[in-house]
Amino acid sequence: MDAAGHVNATEREDSQRGLDPSNRSTDSVMNEGIFWKLDDSTNLVAVQVILILAYSTIILFGVIGNSLVIYVVIKFKTLRTVTNFFIVNLAVADLLVNTLCLPFTLVYTLDGQWKFGQVLCFMLPCAQGVAVHVSTITMNVIALDRHRTIVNHTETKMSKDMCAAVIVVTWAVSALLASPLAIFREYETIDLSPEESIQVCMEKWPSSRMNGSIYSISALLVQYVLPLAINCVAYIRIWSKLKSHMMPGGGIDRQQRKKKTTKMLLTMVVVFAVSWLPFHAFQLAVDIDSTVLYMKDFKLLFTAFHIVAMCSTFVNPFLYGWLNNNYRAAFLSVCKCYQPFTSRKRRPRGRETHRNADTLYTECESTNV
Repeated sequence: MDAAGHVNATEREDSQRGLDPSNRSTDSVMNEGIFWKLDDSTNLVAVQVILILAYSTIILFGVIGNSLVIYVVIKFKTLRTVTNFFIVNLAVADLLVNTLCLPFTLVYTLDGQWKFGQVLCFMLPCAQGVAVHVSTITMNVIALDRHRTIVNHTETKMSKDMCAAVIVVTWAVSALLASPLAIFREYETIDLSPEESIQVCMEKWPSSRMNGSIYSISALLVQYVLPLAINCVAYIRIWSKLKSHMMPGGGIDRQQRKKKTTKMLLTMVVVFAVSWLPFHAFQLAVDIDSTVLYMKDFKLLFTAFHIVAMCSTFVNPFLYGWLNNNYRAAFLSVCKCYQPFTSRKRRPRGRETHRNADTLYTECESTNV
């Protein structure tokens, strides 16, 4: 299944349950619709309040945190490195989810029908799919670039022009992978009774439900399993190299900075893996056994797993501020809680006395991290 989140999950639930007037009688649809209303805990006011608070918190922290990451990298020249540009790319993708997807997902979840028209029905699920693909591909690019420079001893830095080209290709490939979410989609009005009708936005595959399951499992492999495997292999080798070897021409302080930044990037991958695991596991269960769709409180469970997955869209800026001295100094400088980032001086130590004390070291430099 696509990673467009709960919007598409609800659509899949509707379509697999048979909300299609071409193959279901009106009485059947109406009776099943009444059953959902009676058995769906997301209709309870207390549950809706909790969901509103959860999604609002994610949106608020996601917009503030990711916007701050983008701003400080643009503002401070010492942070304009290749790795940081990739981190900005992650922040842009997460910001896209926070602003263009989650508010609509929340309304759709609470209201139970699509009220945003046909155009957004095709655009929003695809946009979230693109954003998730961008995140996973970018994490892979960062891991492979660091593997190239640390494990393979490649001294040549990736140029900023090459970095821009990689980012463009990342978005193009992500759009291609997410395009079925816009192509195989249908916006319809379903009559539940003579007096009641709802608008639905659901996946519409050419022949059978099996096509949707094939795409779903393929997306799981491309969005989660394969990227996670690549990241794990790359960072295990990087960590092993940093732990047991001294890089040629590098001092102890340089090695420590490499380890700290590798730890930060590895933590990003772990957070992504853990936050998305319940969502993917639950959706895999749905693909294997469609009777899961009829489980009590299916919608509530799916929404809860989606909230956990979406937490990954705002956690990264907190990781940067916690694990990276330069990001932390830049954040505090912007918030006027600390002396200006560009004028903050490091206390010289060892060989660092020969360096310019007026400029902070950028821990996310593409090769000399």
